[in-house]
Amino acid sequence: MKENKNIIKLLSEAIDGGRGAAFVTVISVGGSTPREAGAKMLVYPDGSIEGTVGGGSIEALTIKQAVDCLKKGEGGKFSFDLKPGGNTGMICMGKMEVYIDVYKDPLKILILGGGHVGVKIAEACRLAGYPYTVADDRKEFANPDRFPGARAIINEAPHKAVEIAAPDKDTYAVILTRGHALDRECLEAVMKTPAAYIGMIGSKDKVGEIFRLLGKKKLYPLKDPRVHSPVGLNLGGKTPGEIAVSVLAEIMKLHYKRDGAHMSVTGAGPKAKGS
Repeated sequence: MKENKNIIKLLSEAIDGGRGAAFVTVISVGGSTPREAGAKMLVYPDGSIEGTVGGGSIEALTIKQAVDCLKKGEGGKFSFDLKPGGNTGMICMGKMEVYIDVYKDPLKILILGGGHVGVKIAEACRLAGYPYTVADDRKEFANPDRFPGARAIINEAPHKAVEIAAPDKDTYAVILTRGHALDRECLEAVMKTPAAYIGMIGSKDKVGEIFRLLGKKKLYPLKDPRVHSPVGLNLGGKTPGEIAVSVLAEIMKLHYKRDGAHMSVTGAGPKAKGS
């Protein structure tokens, strides 16, 4: 029981820290198996673990399955046959079923710039349930009072903060600093990461000039499908709050691979949980 409590605590810490984890539970056993039903194991994206479901080949296969589930963002029930000719290479003459729960943020937002629009994007993230990190070298702009729900606040020049934030393929970066030069440095830095989305605020003239300057460094935003600038969907609003809505709408559209059409046209409206 103590072992399970420790694993649950570690899972909670992983969730709070934004680290993906797969929670493996042995749900049934038959015949001779290394562990009993109820045994638990925590698997991280790099394959490291806490707890055990039996060691040896059965555990190695379970870890591989859990890592695959984390990559897909979807768990499920899996069976392992511990008999000659089974799918484990073991001869314990038993069978074990596990259930893998995946705990992973569907996406996370990196807000580069703590100004008025950044604050509104953070508010939109909170409403949508998306974790976000904000970066701005000015502590009076990026602090817990202005961004109370931030997973992290990085008080470095935004382009340097990119290295600290370490965007991955689940990161959606939004660039909205206080000046063209900082925006350009941020765009250059984020384009060199695996970020899923890179949005940059600005007029068409400003964006064109930044793209031209990056071209001199052999970086071509127009050829990078992740780059969206000017950022957001064309919804017509111009206030910080309206811009934030259009930016998050664009992120959701791309993340969920939807066309952004009216629900009345598609006939596939969302159903809220609990409704």
